[in-house]
Amino acid sequence: MEEQLLGTTLPVLSVCLDPGESVVAETGEFSWMTDSIQMSTGSSLFLSTYTAKDAPGTIAFAAKLPGSIMGTEIGPGTEYLVHRHGFLAGTPGIEISAGFQQSFSAGIFAGEGLVLQRVGGQGRAWIGLAGEVVTCNLAPGESLRVHPGHVGMFTASVSFQVMRVPGIANRYFGGDVHHFAVLSGPGSVWLQSMPMPVLAASLAPYLPRAQTHSMAEGGGADGIK
Repeated sequence: MEEQLLGTTLPVLSVCLDPGESVVAETGEFSWMTDSIQMSTGSSLFLSTYTAKDAPGTIAFAAKLPGSIMGTEIGPGTEYLVHRHGFLAGTPGIEISAGFQQSFSAGIFAGEGLVLQRVGGQGRAWIGLAGEVVTCNLAPGESLRVHPGHVGMFTASVSFQVMRVPGIANRYFGGDVHHFAVLSGPGSVWLQSMPMPVLAASLAPYLPRAQTHSMAEGGGADGIK
């Protein structure tokens, strides 16, 4: 197996597979692949396996937003929580499960709420982060308060909670309330400067009213209740 990152601002992960080698990804999330790659569904309803059968093959996964694609090794004691759109692909031993979810009645996380995926198992995983990426290494007991949308990825050793702070207006949540994601060490945190929910909320004022209302219902910029 050979991986290659193509491009710069909008990167593409290209994985060359020898016969019999596979990668897994969310169903339908690949961008293109050669005809020697065959897709099959496994025990998970959300993941598909892409395998080079009788000849070497290549499969590619493109970033959804300008940003970075990070490759990382996963194993016992080395798990990560990533934002809901972060997992791009992995080797067959990678396991994806629910890591965190909190509902909001409105705002950029309305609908399904704030969701984090746990990336565990054994193997190599590729994670997509939006915008510029800032890495923070937290010492034991050291904390960082972050707008929840900017949390891209962190090691499972980092504790995570959402704190409601009344009296502080926030244009993404609306009203007189702010929500911080509080991350406490030890461990590493990767922050993303342009997450999809924040980008959508920033564009909402420039869209026709009907589209803005639709965005608000599905994760736009109306206030939280």
